[in-house]
Amino acid sequence: MKTRFILINTSHAGNVGAAARAMKTMGFDDLVLVAPRWANVLRREETIQRASGALDVLDKCRIVETLDEALDGITHLCATAMTPRDFGPPTTTPRAHFEMLIKKELPVPFPCGPQTGMGFLFGSERFGMRNEDVYRCHVCLSIPSNPAFGSLNIGAALQVIAYEWRLALGGFADSALPVAAVPSTLADAAQVAGMLGHLEESLTHLGFLNPAAPKKLMPRLNALFNRAQVTQEEVHILRGIAKAILKTELQRRG
Repeated sequence: MKTRFILINTSHAGNVGAAARAMKTMGFDDLVLVAPRWANVLRREETIQRASGALDVLDKCRIVETLDEALDGITHLCATAMTPRDFGPPTTTPRAHFEMLIKKELPVPFPCGPQTGMGFLFGSERFGMRNEDVYRCHVCLSIPSNPAFGSLNIGAALQVIAYEWRLALGGFADSALPVAAVPSTLADAAQVAGMLGHLEESLTHLGFLNPAAPKKLMPRLNALFNRAQVTQEEVHILRGIAKAILKTELQRRG
C-alpha cells in the first residue's frame, strides 16, 4: 500500500529534515513538499542535520508547486488539524480512525490493497492548513494533546501519525491490513479535483452556482464524492456530463 506524507508551504528547513527522520524510523519514504519557502530546502544544512541519516528519504523527496501535483495515486486523504472545519470532513484521532479502517467500520469500505494510496497532509508552520485543502480530505486527524498547550511541531506530529499508521499496518511484522473487495480503479484525489473543477464550470454556466457567492456547494460535493469512493470510469462519466452541459449552454447562448 502506498503511503505518502505531504508538507504544504513549509517555512523551516529543519522541519523537512525532521519529517524525513520520522518517516524513516517508521519505514516510510514517500515525501512530497508543496511550494516550500526554500527552493533548495533539500540541500540546506539544517535539513540534512535534522534528518539524522535519513538522506535516502530526502533524495527521493519531490518538490511540486501545487497540491494537485502531490496527489497522484492517492485515494484516501487525511488532513492534520487541531480545529474542526464547518462543512469539513469528520474530525477524529489517528488511532480511532485507523482502527475503523482495520475493522471496516467506515461508512464506505476502505480500499486496502496495492491500488490504495494513503496520503497525510500537513499545513504550514505559521498558518496551519487552509480550509480548501481540508475540504478535499476524507477525514481530519487531530492528535490528543493538552487543551492549554496543543501546539505540536510538524516533525513531532508526523512522527505520531506515522507511528499510529505503522501499528495499524501490523508494525514491522509480516501482517498487514486485509485486502477488501473494492474496485481496483478508484479515482485518486487529483482526478476527483479535476472533475470538481469541470463540474464547477458547468454549474456556473447553468446559473446554478454563483461564483461571487458560492457558499459551500463545492466543498459539500467534494465530501459527497469522497464518501462515494468514485472510480476512474465514474469520473469520466461525470466529466462527460459536465462537458455536455457546457456545450449545450454555449450553443443556446450562441
